Amino acid sequence: MLLEFLAVSLMKRFLAVVFVSASTSAAVVYCLRSQTNPVPTAGVDRVEDIPTMYTGLANQPSPQYIPDFTSAAAKTLDAVVHIKTMAQVRPVAHQPFQDFFFGHPQGQQRSPIQSGSGSGVIIRDDGYIITNNHVVANADQIEVVLNDKRSYVAKLIGADPKTDLAVLKITGDQWTPMSFSNSDEAQVGQWVLAIGNPFNLASTVTAGIVSAKGRNIDIIQENFKIESFIQTDAAVNPGNSGGALVNLNGELVGINTAIASNTGSYAGYSFAIPANLARKVAKDLIEFGNVQRAFMGVNIRDVDQALAQSQNLSRLKGVYVDGVMNGSSAEAGGLEPGDLIIAVDSFNIESTAALQERLGLHRPGDAISLGILRGSRHMRLSIVLKNKLGTTELLTTEHEIDLKFGGQLRKGTLERLRELGISHGVEVKNVAGGLLSHMGLQPGFVITEMNGTAISQPQDMDALLDQSPSRFYIGGFYRKGEKRFYSYP
Repeated sequence: MLLEFLAVSLMKRFLAVVFVSASTSAAVVYCLRSQTNPVPTAGVDRVEDIPTMYTGLANQPSPQYIPDFTSAAAKTLDAVVHIKTMAQVRPVAHQPFQDFFFGHPQGQQRSPIQSGSGSGVIIRDDGYIITNNHVVANADQIEVVLNDKRSYVAKLIGADPKTDLAVLKITGDQWTPMSFSNSDEAQVGQWVLAIGNPFNLASTVTAGIVSAKGRNIDIIQENFKIESFIQTDAAVNPGNSGGALVNLNGELVGINTAIASNTGSYAGYSFAIPANLARKVAKDLIEFGNVQRAFMGVNIRDVDQALAQSQNLSRLKGVYVDGVMNGSSAEAGGLEPGDLIIAVDSFNIESTAALQERLGLHRPGDAISLGILRGSRHMRLSIVLKNKLGTTELLTTEHEIDLKFGGQLRKGTLERLRELGISHGVEVKNVAGGLLSHMGLQPGFVITEMNGTAISQPQDMDALLDQSPSRFYIGGFYRKGEKRFYSYP
């Protein structure tokens, strides 16, 4: 009985210590961070009364090893802006031609104005701002609010849905931009801060670590998309999109873009576009109005266990070349189906996301050194990258629009417009397959309207196509003044 009593007494004391230790551990951490004296601990008279298994509490890092986020926050807060957008969802105009083909929606009412909110980062002292494309897509008005509450109307310079990036411009002052880091040097486990405007809470700073790199979460629904996100556990919520992920030096590591969540709010997983890719895309949009994309001309896929076994591959990391296109950069450089791409220049390649990120940093005409594994042989190939047209030329915005429609589109000359007795229009110079060919348009046709909206330049058609990619119609004139309409599909 005596032994039983002693055992029960010891057990009660042991449980009491566990409970007290657990309840005071937060206070210990708080005391370390605030550098104040420890809070007295009820139920424990002396340090030696704490069982040996709990002495880890006394081994917490000393205050000088706790990261200080104040300097990084102070350096970067003024460079992160609050972006507010307004857009009116326009009803389809009543058009007899469109009604005949698509039917006339009944009871249409004027749609309300929709508002949106996000974040952005000042990247140049002359007022250029980078943000996410999905923050400003289809916006009629973009307002930028600075950390000091000054407000400016912003102009959209260019957008790239394939990377979900966009560039804005504000004028009227000299701005303090944020410095870019080399995001290739970001390490899993390093501290980072997420700065933005979640839920319209301006200038919010949260902290976390880099959880992973090269994440492809399949969120961008575009051909030739680039997804190689930096994953972090810094709290990011709706409104943080387009904001900054920074290191403790106050340098931009990435542009916060997405979260993985079952609720729509932060659940521990957020994703940022690497700063190196964001800088290249922004530079292209500012200089050319579009992104200069470089292609090798290959069909590729990630390596898994099944593929490695079927193709007798010696490793599970790398990018497998399924096919090589005729006349491509890859063919000219000697790449063959069955090759395993394991490096680009000095960077190891472990996945298709990593390869796409490396290519996304280049322009047509750039040469890269490709490390491959062909059977058991390690080889280096020199590849000169090309554009979508198969040349090394840098493409203008007009080139991009021509590719989208499948033909050459040019703003109508005054002579041509006067000949037809019209004031605006876009002339079809030639048709080379694609949408124009599918619809039946012929060279010489002058497009004056699309979906009931007047067309003056190819960019007008490009914007309308983005709004209605699946169904639209085009109206205009041939040389003899014959009015024609074409519909898609």
